[in-house]
Amino acid sequence: MKVTDPIADMLTRIRNASSAGKSEVSMPSSKVLAEIARVIYEEGYIAGYEVEDTKPQKTLHITLKYGPKRSKAIRGIRRISKLGLRIYSSAADLPRVLDGLGTAVISTSKGMMCDRDARKLGIGGEVICYIW
Repeated sequence: MKVTDPIADMLTRIRNASSAGKSEVSMPSSKVLAEIARVIYEEGYIAGYEVEDTKPQKTLHITLKYGPKRSKAIRGIRRISKLGLRIYSSAADLPRVLDGLGTAVISTSKGMMCDRDARKLGIGGEVICYIW
């Protein structure tokens, strides 16, 4: 099945699996989705991710992270820049999610990164999603 917005589909699958208490979620993979998973992993919201080479398309497996007593590491995840309305931000105007407690995933000319890294490098880009 062809998905119109694969990034929104990925975020929805993660949100649904987290709220259902699943340990792993799978989805069709692409370079962009793997990069978003890498940023979310580096920020500590997921336990791991793996791209499996399957036919006809690669599959992205994300292992969700839970705390003691199965408390969720991902409290919320929201798509910001959509297909119909792209949201761009300069380095000075990069958003702070929950006053720095959350993370914004930014697509920059240097690749996918979190808002903190983009601020350090002094570059802006497209605001893909918020995660907290």
